[in-house]
Amino acid sequence: MMKRGRFATYAWGVLAYNLAVIIWGAYVRATSSGDGCGSHWPLCNGEVIPRAPKIQTLIEFTHRITSGLSLIFVLLLVVWAFRRYAKGHVVRYGAAASLFFILTEALIGAGLVIFRLVAGNASVMRALYMSLHLSNTFFLLAALTLTAWWASGGKSVRVKGQPAFTWALAIGLVGLVALGISGAVAALGDTLFPARSVAEGLKQDFSPVAHFLVRLRLWHPLMAILTGLYVIFLAVFVSLGRPSPTTAWLARLQGGFFLLQLGIGALNVMLLAPVWMQMVHLLIADLVWITFVLLSTSALTIEAPRLGAVEPREELKAILASRL
Repeated sequence: MMKRGRFATYAWGVLAYNLAVIIWGAYVRATSSGDGCGSHWPLCNGEVIPRAPKIQTLIEFTHRITSGLSLIFVLLLVVWAFRRYAKGHVVRYGAAASLFFILTEALIGAGLVIFRLVAGNASVMRALYMSLHLSNTFFLLAALTLTAWWASGGKSVRVKGQPAFTWALAIGLVGLVALGISGAVAALGDTLFPARSVAEGLKQDFSPVAHFLVRLRLWHPLMAILTGLYVIFLAVFVSLGRPSPTTAWLARLQGGFFLLQLGIGALNVMLLAPVWMQMVHLLIADLVWITFVLLSTSALTIEAPRLGAVEPREELKAILASRL
């Protein structure tokens, strides 16, 4: 039974707020406003509050303010968690991890500005930094999600004794991170090298002289299809092998989100990646990730129901046989 005390409500609120900050960050990138404050950090064009700012400066400065509030909210989360929960409680670990990743998120963001890996920069270094940024963002969301989940009554995870599920879910998590990275690189390519039509975009993708960001753009939909098939299969596998109401509900939600994401991705290509669609695409990607983290946690929880007393390598066979 999930419970929702004041701390749990606050933790879910911090997660939701960080989602909004992340989506606004996508708007900053899609509108090429990342250099709105120049190469100054934490100041904006050398000022605490920019005077007579242009629109790019307002967009970037707003992102910095909201990101700073994120750090404050996470700090409050950590203090509250350590005051409310006993030493060794999983909520403490989740809150501490959230603080670590919000700090690394700030450092990565500062690096993007200081090294001028923003706006029209199309270097390999920017693509690598974007990949690191996306990975850290996913880890931050995972830490915040687990903190809220455990504070709401979610049980601890047990990996020992269930290698089949552990490895299957770990592969899914790695696959989603890789897919997110390819999506971040593809979005960067769409921003820096926009196409005027779908046909022109395809011509760019297959051109041997195209910029590497354009050529890499082609891999994202292929990875999305392969990862989607695996994640949907895994959702069915987990819901059958861990037949609890929570796990079954999360498995259905996971499948629904990923199918929705595939549809939005196709629409994004057909509409030539408008800014608002890029933001929606990223939001659903984050929800897919959060749902998968919760599904993995629910399936590996100490009290998760088992199909039966079978050897780990026979687990999949037993699940399939039970449905025949």
